[in-house]
Amino acid sequence: MMREGTATLIRREDYAAPAFWIRTVDLSFDLDPAKTLVTSKMQVERNTAVAHGPLVLHGEELNLLRVLINGESVSFRQDGHLLIIEGAPDADFALEIRNTCAPEKNTALSGLYTSGGGFFTQCEAEGFRRITYFLDRPDVMAVYTVTLRADKKKYPVLLSNGNLLETGELDNGRHFAKWHDPFPKPSYLFALVAADLVAREQRVKSRSGKDHLLQVYVRRGDLEKTEHAMNSLIASLVWDEARFGLPLDLERFMVVGVSDFNMGAMENKGLNIFNTSALLASPATATDADFSRIESIVAHEYFHNWTGNRVTCRDWFQLSLKEGLTVFRDQEFSMDMAGTPSARAVCRIQDVRSLRAMQFPEDGGAMAHPVRPDQYVEINNFYTATVYEKGSEVVRMYQTLVGRAGFEAGMKLYFERHDGQAVTCDDFAAAIADANPGSALASRLDAFKRWYSQPGTPRVQARGHYDAATQTYTLTLSQSNKGQAPQVIPVVTGLVGHDGTALAEQLLVLDAAEQSFTFENIAAEPVPSLLRGFSAPVLLDDGLSDAELLVLLKHDADAFNRWEASQRLALNRILAAVRAGQPLVLDAAYVEAMRSVLRHPELDAAFKELALTLPGEAYIAEQLEVVDPQAIHAAVEAAQIQLAQALREDWIAAFEANQIQGGYTPDPVSAGRRALANLALSMLVLDAQRSGDTVWPGRAYQRFKDATNMTDRLGALAALVNAHAELAESALSRFHAQFKGEPLVIDKWFALQARAPEREGKSFARVKQLAMHADFSLKNPNRARSLIFSLALFNPAAFHRADAAGYVFWADQVLALDGINPQVAGRLARAMDRWTTLAEPYRSAAREAIARVAAKAELSNDVREIIERQLASGA
Repeated sequence: MMREGTATLIRREDYAAPAFWIRTVDLSFDLDPAKTLVTSKMQVERNTAVAHGPLVLHGEELNLLRVLINGESVSFRQDGHLLIIEGAPDADFALEIRNTCAPEKNTALSGLYTSGGGFFTQCEAEGFRRITYFLDRPDVMAVYTVTLRADKKKYPVLLSNGNLLETGELDNGRHFAKWHDPFPKPSYLFALVAADLVAREQRVKSRSGKDHLLQVYVRRGDLEKTEHAMNSLIASLVWDEARFGLPLDLERFMVVGVSDFNMGAMENKGLNIFNTSALLASPATATDADFSRIESIVAHEYFHNWTGNRVTCRDWFQLSLKEGLTVFRDQEFSMDMAGTPSARAVCRIQDVRSLRAMQFPEDGGAMAHPVRPDQYVEINNFYTATVYEKGSEVVRMYQTLVGRAGFEAGMKLYFERHDGQAVTCDDFAAAIADANPGSALASRLDAFKRWYSQPGTPRVQARGHYDAATQTYTLTLSQSNKGQAPQVIPVVTGLVGHDGTALAEQLLVLDAAEQSFTFENIAAEPVPSLLRGFSAPVLLDDGLSDAELLVLLKHDADAFNRWEASQRLALNRILAAVRAGQPLVLDAAYVEAMRSVLRHPELDAAFKELALTLPGEAYIAEQLEVVDPQAIHAAVEAAQIQLAQALREDWIAAFEANQIQGGYTPDPVSAGRRALANLALSMLVLDAQRSGDTVWPGRAYQRFKDATNMTDRLGALAALVNAHAELAESALSRFHAQFKGEPLVIDKWFALQARAPEREGKSFARVKQLAMHADFSLKNPNRARSLIFSLALFNPAAFHRADAAGYVFWADQVLALDGINPQVAGRLARAMDRWTTLAEPYRSAAREAIARVAAKAELSNDVREIIERQLASGA
C-alpha cells in the first residue's frame, strides 16, 4: 500500500493473506439506540504461512472497553482506525473484545444503525468494523453465534444470520434471541435486525424433501405489499435448484425491509436486508417496472447464497466474482420467468439499454476501471456498473463460448472445488474452462481474461463483401480498445436476405486485431445481423445503410437486432442534426418505418414500445466527441414532436387497442400493453400541446383520476408533466394528497418532476423549489435519489445549463450529503465523470464546480477519490 494525500491507495498486486484466521465468533448485543454494548468472543489462529507479526484489527466510531486474551488482560495500542495487539500468542487463543457504538448517530447507514425505531445493519463492504473490532476482510471466514438482547415492547423481533437456537425472557421487560449460522462467512455478510415488524410466512419443500420456512418482515401496515416478493422468492428457490442444482441450505430464509438503506438490498447469509423500494409492491402503489425490479432483486440476493456466500471473494478487487456472476444469474432467471421468446428478448433489450446508459459512459469517464480493478482508495466507489453489468456480460460470454450445458458443467465444478472458500476471478475462469476442455474458451482462456484486466469498451468494425460468382460472403472484423491487446469477442452473426430469408447463423470468435470469415453457399447478397442478442459488450460499426437497417427492422429473426435497427435509424438522424447544428427534420422513410412498427400485427406491444422510444440523451452524448447537451435535447424533442404529429392517428389506434379490462396483473403481455398505451398517450398529449387541442390532455387527466393501478396512473401523470400541460399542476397536487402516506410513491412524485424534459428552465427551477419541500430530506437515500440524482444523472438538459446553476446546485448537494452519508455523496459526485467531453461554456463551469468541491478540506474518501480523478482527467 502507498499513501496518496491523506488516503491509503490499496493495490491488488499487494494482496497478502492475513496473519491470523478467526474461526468462530460469539457475539452478544445489548441493544440501545444511544449506546449499544457489543461483546465479541473469538477463537483466533495464527496463519503459520505468514511471517510472525502483531494482530491488527479494524474498528471505526467505537468506544473500546476491554481486550482479553485467554481471559487475561493484554496490552494493545490504537493507531487511527486500527487496534494493534503486539503480544498475540502463536498457539490458538480466545480473544474477547467489549466495546460500545452509537447506532442512532450513524447517518452513514454503514454498520449498525437505527431507522424507523428499529436496529438494522449494512456491513458490505467495510461496515462490520463500525460494530466491533475485527479482521474486516472477505478472506477471513468464521462461524458465528449471535445473542441479541433488547426491550421486548420496542423490539419484539430479534433476527440474525442462520438458524434460531433459543429465545427467552429477561428482567426489566427485555428479551433475547440466539442465532447460529453453521456456514463460515466473512464479516461483510453479518446481519442483525431488532424492530417492531410483522411477517408473511410460507413453508416450502426442496427437491431433496427438506422443509424450509420463508419469512418476509416489514413494518406494520406494509404486509399486504409483500405477496409479490414472497412469490418471487419461491420462484427463485425453484429456479436455482432446477437450473444449477443449488438448494437452500438453511432451515429458514428471511427478508427484511427498511426505509433507510444505501443500496437496493444485501445478501447477508439467511437474512437479506432490503431497501423497501426493492421489496414492497401493490397494484395501487407500484408500477409494472417496480414489480419486475422486485422480482429481479429478490432473485439476485437469493442467488448470492451460493455465488457470493458459500463461495466468496478473496479480496474486494474480485467483487465481480460475486456481483457480475449473480447479475448474470438474475438476468437469466428474469428471461426464464418471462416465458415467451418475445418477452425474453424484451428483458435482454432492457438490460442492454441499462448497460449502455450507465456502464458505457463509465468506461469512457474519469472513473473508468477494469471489471477487476487494480487499485482503489474507497471500495464503496467500485460498486459500479462496470463490476456489476459489464461483469455480467463477461459471464454471459463464457456461456456463449461453451454453451448453456457447458456453462452449467463449469458452475458445478466451481462449487465442487471452492465451496466454503474465498477465491478469485481466475478460479472461476479456470473452472469453466476445465469443465469444457475442447471449447472455444479453453484454447483462448488467457486472452479471454483480458476482459477482467483491461478497461474501456472495445470498438468492433465490420465490413462485408459478397461474391455473386462464388456465392460467398466474406466478413472482415477488426477491434481496437485504446491501444490495448486484442480481446476475445464472441460475435453471434446472422445473414438476412433483402426479402427476409434467413441465410445463415454462426458464432464467430474475434480474438485478433483483424480477422476475416467466409460464408459459403449464400445465394443472394445478404445484410449482416451482428452481435445477435448483444453477444459482447462492444461498440459496433457495421457500416450498414438506412436501407439495410430497414431490412433488419422488418425481417431480422433476432429481436434484439430488430430493436437495434430502430434505434440506429433514430440515432443516425439525431446525430446528423446535432453535428450540422441544424434543426432536425425527420424524413418520410423513417416515419413510415416507425408507422409500420406501430401497425405490425405480429409484434408484441412491449417490443413496439421499446422500438418506438427514442435513444436516451445520455446515450446520444456518448456518440459525440464534443457534447452540447442543449443541442441534443433540442434534436430529441423535435423528433418526438414530429413522430407525435405524423403518427397521430396510429397513436390513437394503439392507445385504444391496448386498454386492459379486468384486474391488474404484472405479467409481460399485460405490462407490454400498458407500456405501449402510456407511450401513445404521452405522444398524443405532446401533440395536443403543439396544436392547442384540449381533448387528449383532458383524457389523460381523466385516466389519471380513474386509474385502478399505479402504472396507468403514473403514465397519465407523466404524459401531462412531460408535456408541461396546464392540467399537470392540478394532477401533481392531487397525486401528492392521495399518496402522502406512501413514502415510495412520493419518491415517484419527486422523481417525475425532476426528470421532466426541460422547457425554458422550468424543470430546474422546480427541482430547486422541491429541495425546500417539507417532504424532502437528504438523510433518506431514496428521497435524495428521487430528486437530486434524477436531475443530475437523468435530466441532462436541465442539469447542464449555460449559466452553470445546475453545477452550483450539484456542488452544494454533494458537500451537504458528504457530511451525512459519504457513500451516497460519492454516487452523486459521479454525475461529473464525463465533464471533459462537454462543449463550452459547460466545460469550464463544470471544472469550476468540481474544483470547489475538491477545495473542502474535510471530504470523505468516497468523494475525494472521485473528485480528484475527475480533475486529473481534465489535466
